[in-house]
This record gives sequence, C-alpha cells and structure tokens, in this order.
Amino acid sequence: MSTWTRKEMDHVFESLRKGLVPERGIETFAVGVEKQRAELFRQLDLAASGEGTIKFLRGGYGCGKTFMARLALLDARARGFATSFVVVSDNDLRFHRFDDVYQKVMAELGTASCARGALGDILDRWIGRVEEGLMAAGEDENAGDFDDKVRRRLEADLASMTGGQAPADFVRVIQTVFENKQRGDLVEAGALISWLSGSGNVGAAVKKVAGIKGEIGSRNALDYLRGVLEIVKAAGYKGLVIVIDEAETILRMRADSRHKSLNGIRQIADLAGSYPGLVWLFTGTPEFFDSRHGVAGLTPLHERIRFLKQGRFASLRQAQLELVPFDAERLRQVALRLRELYPTGNRGRLEQKVNDAFLGRLIQEVTAGFKGDVGVVPRQFLRQWVTQLDLVEEHEEYEPMREYGFVLDAGEMSLEEQQVVTGVAAVVEDGDELVPSEDVW
Repeated sequence: MSTWTRKEMDHVFESLRKGLVPERGIETFAVGVEKQRAELFRQLDLAASGEGTIKFLRGGYGCGKTFMARLALLDARARGFATSFVVVSDNDLRFHRFDDVYQKVMAELGTASCARGALGDILDRWIGRVEEGLMAAGEDENAGDFDDKVRRRLEADLASMTGGQAPADFVRVIQTVFENKQRGDLVEAGALISWLSGSGNVGAAVKKVAGIKGEIGSRNALDYLRGVLEIVKAAGYKGLVIVIDEAETILRMRADSRHKSLNGIRQIADLAGSYPGLVWLFTGTPEFFDSRHGVAGLTPLHERIRFLKQGRFASLRQAQLELVPFDAERLRQVALRLRELYPTGNRGRLEQKVNDAFLGRLIQEVTAGFKGDVGVVPRQFLRQWVTQLDLVEEHEEYEPMREYGFVLDAGEMSLEEQQVVTGVAAVVEDGDELVPSEDVW
C-alpha cells in the first residue's frame, strides 16, 4: 500500500466511476483470485525458463476476465516481461490474418518504463547492450569501425537468436534503424520502426532506403513476431506476454470469418511451444469455448484446449483456467478494500457513514435489482459503491442510509446486464443464442 501513488489511486477510482477495469493499481484490491493468479505466475515462470505457453481464461460475464487479464499483465511487467494487451473488436482483428494480429500486438507492446508502442525503446536497449558487450571485450567505441562492428554483431545475433529464421527485411530494417540513429536521422528511424510494427502508412522513399517493399504480410507476420520476441529477451526482458481479451467477439463475425479466425487461434496454439519466452493469454466466455459456433465447432482446437471438470473441481493447470463468479462475500471484501484505499480528508467520518451495515444493504439492493444474480453485478455494484464514497466525501450532510436507493438505468447497463434484467438473450444471424461480449469487468 505504501508504494501506491496518488496517480494510480486517481486512475483506479476514475475508472471504477465509469464502470471500467483500471489499467493500473488493480493489484491493491484483487481478492478471491489467489489460486488463479498463482497459476498465471507459474506460466510466467515457465516462460522465463525458456518455454512457450498458451492459456485461456474462461468465465461468464462479471467473473472478472478482463480484470484478471489486466492483473496478469501488471504481474508480468513487475517480473520483468514485456507485454501487449489487445482487445478483440468486431471489424478490425481477424485471427486468420496474422498481419492484423501482429499489428495490434505491436501497437500495444509495452514495458514497465514504456506503456505502449515500446518497440523503439526495446531496440535502443538491445543495441545499447550490444555496444556494451563489444566495449567489455576491448573494442574502442571511438574507433572509426566501431559502428560497423555493432552492425555486424546485430546481424549475427539476430541470426543466432532466431535460428536463421528472421526475414531478410527484418534484419535490414533493424540495421538501417541503427544507421539512421547514428547519423541523427531520428525521423526516418522512427518511420522504419513504425513499418516494423506493422504500419501500412510508411512512405516508399523511406522503405527504399532500407531496401524493402510493401508491408509485413500474413504469411511472415509470425516470423516477425519471433524476431521481436528474441530482441525483447536480448534487451534484458524475461520474455513477452500477449493478452487477447474478449475472444468471444469472434462469435459475432460472419460464419466464414468466424471459422477462419478460430482456425487462426488453432495455429497460434499449435505453434505456442516453439516461441520460447512467449505467453499467449486469451479470455473468453463459456459460450465461446463450448458452443458449436465457437471452439467446440473446430475439433482440432477443441481437442487441443478442452475444458475438463470433475463435479465442481477443475484443474488450474489445464489449458482453460476457470474464473468463478463473484459472490456476496467477495463483493464485500473488494468494497472494504476500496474504502480503505479511498483518498479522504476524514477517514473516521467516511467509515462511520459508509459503514458495514450500509455495505450489506448496498449488496442486497444491487443484487436484487439483477434478480439475485450476484455474478453479474460487480461493475454496477462498484460504481454505486464509489459514488457513495464520493457523496460522503463531498457533502457534509449526506447520509447514505437515508438517501440511497438503487435504481436501474437501462442506458448505463451493458447488454449482458440488460439480459439478466429482461431475460431476453441476443441472437446471431443464424439463430444460435449468444451472450454478447462486453465484459468490461
């Protein structure tokens, strides 16, 4: 708690007021997920030891898939990994187009010191380590041929790290980036880093300097990802964690695109072990994994990641890691933790007015509003809870026990929340029932 900054505090409470999962600071109120978190730590340990792994977070709306995925990302960065957090959208991420996947991953590539778009920083760190290695071996950094030696070492290291599988354009672009930076041409170097990140908006003149044409295509995008992974490790990071959130969005695609995207995930799953230090983490609903329009409809993928359960027991170490719904006690623990963390000028007054009795009433009223479904209420409950903390802090005369009354506002409810209240499920074009993917918690 002592390391929690005011900036993180403000970010957490601002996000909760909007019904969103905070991107930072969530480890301070993560309760009830200790076993699942430990399993994800195990995956990080495997990656740090040179394994390539893939894991699927499984849970219904409100179980905390996005929260858990964000927590995994923060834990990975704290343990020295680079990360990327990609949210699947309806129209611009097709898993059978690996160039789409690559571009999204690179756009969100981050580290503890650079939250997004970190490839340039990672390259600088790697080149700096190469230069330091040469100087430690007795090379003079002021010698006229020092840059040539660095360039040759970069090429040799890339060939060694990737087993000679790095695309020729990948190597040329990195060498040209190094040359441009040595000349002080940071604009051209930045443009080439954008191309290396999958951008299709780099001018032909810039690409000509590096001897490349066109853009990174679907056929070789995963080879580029392998090269980036090796550079990430060579720069001093333990590996790379890629989160793909809301994979159930694929269920809303047309049948042909849906099948191709599922097959793309199968290919990623099959190749996961051949990318040492890389962890893929997908999140999805039971409908995504179990329906015939989802994973269960593609036998090779279904067999690869099948979810097994004995009664109410499921192994945490299988491909799918199950997240269980919130219950009233877990809601209470999270709320108490947030009350403890809430910035206030009068903590005694805050805890006296927003007390345990009121907390119990709030849980009961919000849950009743959602027909007793505790599992679906976390987002709305936490918004209501933070609002009560705010009102007490802002208004001396505000009395929660007297003033509060939970009112459902359809305009503020997600599709899943509306379904619980109305009992009406959304459907896809071909008639299969589908729980829409707006898992903001």
